[in-house]
Amino acid sequence: MSGRDQFICEPIDPVAGSAKIGSVSVGEPGLPGGFHWRGREYRVVGVLRKWKSSGPCRHGSGERYLRRHWYRVRTADGSEMTLYFDRQAKDRKHPRRRWFIYTVSPPPAGDIP
Repeated sequence: MSGRDQFICEPIDPVAGSAKIGSVSVGEPGLPGGFHWRGREYRVVGVLRKWKSSGPCRHGSGERYLRRHWYRVRTADGSEMTLYFDRQAKDRKHPRRRWFIYTVSPPPAGDIP
């Protein structure tokens, strides 16, 4: 996180058909090329960084499991955002909800297109 990041942690709605499907062949989720958040559409123009996080088995086996895929992206408006994909749905009402925005760093003043 940078010093300008704002903590968000809210679900996003990927734009249908915008996922980068090439990564699926190596076991990663298809990063959406665009998404809706708070009534606005954002377009991903670059991936700045990506990483994974894991955690222990929730049933006590001692094994570790991949929990999330993380992406630091730049959007068309110049913002930097941290997005993540939850490998296990936690919301029983919305089991397909897997993409979330974790942080947002708005473009510097004067850089807004």
